[in-house]
Order: sequence, then structure tokens, then C-alpha cells
Amino acid sequence: MKKIVILATVVFLASFLLYGVVSDDTKYSPVGYNSKMDFSGEEVPTFMADVQERLDKEMVTNMNYHTNTTLVIKRANKVFPIIEPILAKYGVPDDFKYLAVIESSLVNAVSPAGARGVWQFMPATAKEKGMEVNDEVDERYHLEKSTEAACKYLISAKEKFGTWTLAAASYNGGMNGIAKRLEEQQVDNYYDLLLTEETSRYVFRILALKEIMTNSNKYGFSIPKEALYYSVPTKTIIVDSSITNLANFAKSQGVNYKILKIHNPWLRDKKLTNTTGKKYEIEIPTSGYQKQ
Repeated sequence: MKKIVILATVVFLASFLLYGVVSDDTKYSPVGYNSKMDFSGEEVPTFMADVQERLDKEMVTNMNYHTNTTLVIKRANKVFPIIEPILAKYGVPDDFKYLAVIESSLVNAVSPAGARGVWQFMPATAKEKGMEVNDEVDERYHLEKSTEAACKYLISAKEKFGTWTLAAASYNGGMNGIAKRLEEQQVDNYYDLLLTEETSRYVFRILALKEIMTNSNKYGFSIPKEALYYSVPTKTIIVDSSITNLANFAKSQGVNYKILKIHNPWLRDKKLTNTTGKKYEIEIPTSGYQKQ
């Protein structure tokens, strides 16, 4: 029994050292009346008791979810430089990159309901926003195109509700759902709404990840620069005809099938049927897989 206790203690301490912890000198304290926080330039009413508690809950949860928070910070170094200029291009506030964080942890996730990709689009919504979704091509897995689709949705939601905070909430609760709750409860902002647990937590999760990732050292996630993930340089190949065998195509480009799929996750089959002459952009890495 004693050996089991000792082993458990060693594993516990090792996991803390590996994934980052909130150290003794961490400056975090529960959100209080004097805390200043905003989402996309819109003030968070931290003077409200329930807002303080809901925000504090998400802070504590993510500060202690060491594995996921550490990996998200590592991935952000690779993914945010792709997302940020697209948000800026569409006039969507930079804070929305943290919406992608809570949706998927910045990976091409698959939800039980069928949402896919970093931005977690359902098939119908993806097609509505101009993405191709079928057995061979699924642009929900295309980071640039799915980010553009997310921007289009968020702009429409902002026009409907008047605030970016409600636009963010609608990404989870749906525009119709949020509009119905606003009318029923006779209020006009997110922080006054009583919503389902998931949507009620949604913006607070964004706020917590924004705070922790922006000030990672403060919250005990001191990750050296060399440990962050990075983008591999690629070249773009334009294809306007069918590819009968993607493994053969990959070899013709100097890579293998695995590497082709890693850099083009939107290719969902072993072939690409293209009878219309549509131009597809396929990324081929130019470095990152050879011994130095």
C-alpha cells in the first residue's frame, strides 16, 4: 500500500512539472469589483456578483486543466498567425481567435453532433457559408476558408444583435435562440440573460482563455519559445483536374501520403474527383521533414 501511495505521488508531481502549474508566486486572485476586462472592446460587468463567480469558475477550471491549456498555448503559436489576418481583413475583433480555442482547442475536432474543424461548423451551415462539403472534400477542415466562413457568420450576428458579445454567444446558442431569449426576458445584453448552461458559460470561457493565454507566465504556464509549435513552409500547387490516386500524387511532389494529408486535411478521400475544372490549392511542404 505504501508503495502505491509513493508511486501516485511521484506521478502527480511529474504531471505538474510536465504540463505547467499555477506556482506559488502566481499573481492570480478571484475576479473582483475592481477588475477590468473586456471582450472585443465591450466592457465585462465584473461588478455583478454572478459575473464574478462565472468568470472565476472558468479561470480556475482552465488554470488547472494543465494538459489542454498547455497544448493550446503551444498550438496558438502555429494557428493564430493564420487566423489573425483573416479576422482583421473582415473587421472582426482579434478576440474571436479565442472563440476558436474554446470550440476546438485549435485542432480539427469532431463533435458528437457532427460539427467539424477548428471552427466547428455543421454541414448545412458550412455549405450555406460557401464551403464545399462532401465525401472527398470537406472545407470545414480548411483553416483559412473556415475562418472566413466564421467571420461571415459573426458579422451577420453583430448586425443582428448590435454587440460582439451577443454575436459570440449566438455562435453557440444560434441566432434564433439568442433572439428568442432576449425577447422573452426583455433584456438586451448577454450578461443579463438566463441561458442554457453551455451558452451561459460560453463567453466566460472565451474571456478566461484570453486572459490566461495573453498572460501565460502570470498563470504558471511558462513555456519556452522553442517548445511552441511552428508552421512548416509550404508551396501551393494549383490542381484543376481529377487526381485518381493521392498517394501517387504525393510522391510526385516529393512527399508521402501522410504528409500530404497533414497539410491538406480538407482532402477526405484517397482521390480527388474534379469534373468541373474547379481550381484547388494544395499545400506541399518545402521543409520540416528532412534531417538537418
